[in-house]
Amino acid sequence: MTKKMLKASIALLLVVILGFSLWGFKSDQKNFEISKNLDIFYTLVRELNLFYVDEVKPDKLIKKGIDEMLDTLDPYTTFIPESEMDDFKFMTTGEYAGIGAMISKQKNQIVVAEPYEGFPAQKSGLRAGDIFLEVDGKAADKMAVSDVSDMLKGPATKAVKVKIQRPGEKEPFTLDIVREQIQIDPVTYFGMIDSKTGYIRLSSFTDGCADNIRKALINLRDTKGAKSLVLDLRSNPGGLLGEAVKVTNLFVNHGQEIVSTRGKVAQWDKVYQATEQPVDSVMPLIVLVNSGSASASEIVAGALQDLDRAVILGNRTFGKGLVQTTRDLSYNTKLKVTTAKYYIPSGRCIQALDYSHRNTDGSVGHIADSLISVFKTKNGRLVKDGGGVTPDVKNVQDTLSTLAYKLVQDYMIFDFATEYAYKHKSIAPADKFAVDDQIYSEFRQFLSGKKFTYESRSEQTLKALIEVAKRERYFEGAKNEFEALGKGLTLNLELDLGKFSEEIRELLKDEIVGRYYYQKGAIISELGTDLEIKRVLSIFGNPAEYTSILAPPAAEIGKNKK
Repeated sequence: MTKKMLKASIALLLVVILGFSLWGFKSDQKNFEISKNLDIFYTLVRELNLFYVDEVKPDKLIKKGIDEMLDTLDPYTTFIPESEMDDFKFMTTGEYAGIGAMISKQKNQIVVAEPYEGFPAQKSGLRAGDIFLEVDGKAADKMAVSDVSDMLKGPATKAVKVKIQRPGEKEPFTLDIVREQIQIDPVTYFGMIDSKTGYIRLSSFTDGCADNIRKALINLRDTKGAKSLVLDLRSNPGGLLGEAVKVTNLFVNHGQEIVSTRGKVAQWDKVYQATEQPVDSVMPLIVLVNSGSASASEIVAGALQDLDRAVILGNRTFGKGLVQTTRDLSYNTKLKVTTAKYYIPSGRCIQALDYSHRNTDGSVGHIADSLISVFKTKNGRLVKDGGGVTPDVKNVQDTLSTLAYKLVQDYMIFDFATEYAYKHKSIAPADKFAVDDQIYSEFRQFLSGKKFTYESRSEQTLKALIEVAKRERYFEGAKNEFEALGKGLTLNLELDLGKFSEEIRELLKDEIVGRYYYQKGAIISELGTDLEIKRVLSIFGNPAEYTSILAPPAAEIGKNKK
């Protein structure tokens, strides 16, 4: 070895050693910072526990600290304590041990919102609207919904005693409901919506949901003669990434890339492809989405859009393109931590670029054009990132009026359905029942006895403006103008009950049908008047329109493919 080469080798060795030393120093420095701050946190909690003037509950105090810490990261990195492990299991598997009912708090009472058909609550005779007075001897009126829910869950085959007050009945009654393993089918309904069109609604991406969709798809195609299909992912919050890949694989060819993930740690970088032959890769397909369609729903909708396999119809989706992994912690707790972002076949990530500024429902808000990049589907159609999946065909569904929204929010629709079901032992089949003039007249009478009132947003804004004007001492000078404006904005309940009767009748119909035919019946009832379903049937009825939506552009536009 020459002297020059020896010097170069020594220099290279020194660079490597220095690099490792710096890396080790940085690593040690970071570990020291973690240890130092954990020690500070421990001594702080210890001192609070010893000297704070009131009783301190360390578990709640530390849980609050953990939650606040994780809030500085992203909305999906969360700590799961042992007490919430049943809920976590239900989110991922759709399975838990309990009575099989959805409950909610209404007017300071814990109420059965919906008993699930075929499970202990329904088989024991519980109905929507029933009020929990006691659970295992403990009064329920001062409990939170989560507390009652925890008490209703428990070991399978073990009974829970509940004391119930049923609206319309004077005396309460008790039931011993034997808990069972509750496995909720994520395919809440499938069937034909006309002689040629199949329909599948998926509520979540829990373990095994792809197999359920496979069975439904084969049944619709091979037994019922479906020539086209609607996959309804509206308000589906997502779930397991693997199930989203399997669901997409039902419609796309073996070997096709569906989604990829990229993270800080190399082990999270992965490409997911279709590993099986599809059930049907040619049947015309429309996927319904809205702002509540998130995560795994967006993988399916986005991948099928990028591969030009389906027409996407509805509203822009939620905008959650982050992948979470669960890590086991001590004392039977877990950390659900964001480890990667996912990218659909065109290369776009549908994660909202700024998840600190979202709509009131949590979905992605407005994204500036300067922050949006353009990508291309398999056929060369232009699609964009920036947050969520933008449908090929935009939403045609009307928004609810202020009156209808308030009737739902104040449980007027729910309470009337409870009263109606108490008075009527049966109704027409789900697809035949309608709220006629007689029933609507009964609803008007019901409202008059409830002293129901409501305001428009304009009235609420005017009241706030008046308060500001009074504080700034402008009100007296413009009092007449304010009063005139107030009269012009005041809503008239009787007039609006007539003006918006069509949408209110639909809400009443769906709620009433659910009391007799449960969730499947309510879905069947909705489909008959769903404007988006009507738009779907219009597209399927015009093959040229369906083809044109998915067709490549006539000329190459936009060279900015990512």
